[in-house]
Amino acid sequence: MAGLEPRGFTWVINGKLAVSERIGGYGIQHRRVRREEEILWLVEAGINSVVSLLAGNQNEAAYELAGLAYAHYVVDDDFDVEQAPAIFAVLSDALKPAGAVVLLHRDLVDDTVVGLLGGYLVHTGLVEDPIVATATIQEIIGRAMGPEGRRLISQKA
Repeated sequence: MAGLEPRGFTWVINGKLAVSERIGGYGIQHRRVRREEEILWLVEAGINSVVSLLAGNQNEAAYELAGLAYAHYVVDDDFDVEQAPAIFAVLSDALKPAGAVVLLHRDLVDDTVVGLLGGYLVHTGLVEDPIVATATIQEIIGRAMGPEGRRLISQKA
């Protein structure tokens, strides 16, 4: 496959929903060439939509130029658990069109992102029990999750 696989790329729902770190890197690590290579890889992998949880709309123009649909919801340091259902709605809307394949990203795949993904599994009914959802998302991501992420998994709304 052409391009460069984004850091932290993982399929959460195989062929439908993936997660990664910010495309092109974040902070002083961000590079335009890396962003272009990663976008090329995403397109080759079948991704056709990006949901960004960044504070700003970084990379939006690059995504649109590559033909990727784009949605944005800010998840910053003041993020509150009661906002989780709004993110679940954004993800559901992004996945609604036939053939939609979505990448969710933030600067890092941290406990908040992992918890939101676990919560989304419960929200959609793919996993009914929050305890099972916690174990499932930790297995998918390949690491344990702390209390910041766990608090997001029981959010069903």
